[in-house]
Amino acid sequence: MPLRRVTFAHASLEDGESHDLGNVGIEVLHTPGHTPDSVSLLVTDRTRAPEPWFVLTGDTLFSGGVGRPDLLGAGRERALAERLYDSLRGRLLALPDHVEVFPAHFGGAACGKGLSGKPGSTIGFERRFNPALQLGARDAFVDFVLADLPPQPPAFAENRRRNLAGE
Repeated sequence: MPLRRVTFAHASLEDGESHDLGNVGIEVLHTPGHTPDSVSLLVTDRTRAPEPWFVLTGDTLFSGGVGRPDLLGAGRERALAERLYDSLRGRLLALPDHVEVFPAHFGGAACGKGLSGKPGSTIGFERRFNPALQLGARDAFVDFVLADLPPQPPAFAENRRRNLAGE
């Protein structure tokens, strides 16, 4: 699935890329599924520990849910749901249980279903209690994620257009 190319000036990020910000380190994790170009940012505060402290998961992993793979439409939902499974199982759930999770949204947002009102969590808590993560088989996960999705808010199409144009 090719990445969408934006039409505004930007600095691209690559999977595995690291950035040092003084005592803080950030590693880019490519976590496609919500969109083909979704990323999560793994943050380490070296004044506290040499291990990652938290991960900014964007729209990949939420407290109580996972990202919607249907927002791009055009029949790509199943393929994106499969990539979401790989991102969760192969990238985020490979992190230690103590790593805190800070998603882009929480309860009430239309970017996932079953989202908790709690704005953060941990990898370990989500591994144990997130309904989408209880399904070990890829097909069961994909079917679960695609079932009973609420309709896309009308503004989403315009949001996609604006995001790509840099407005």
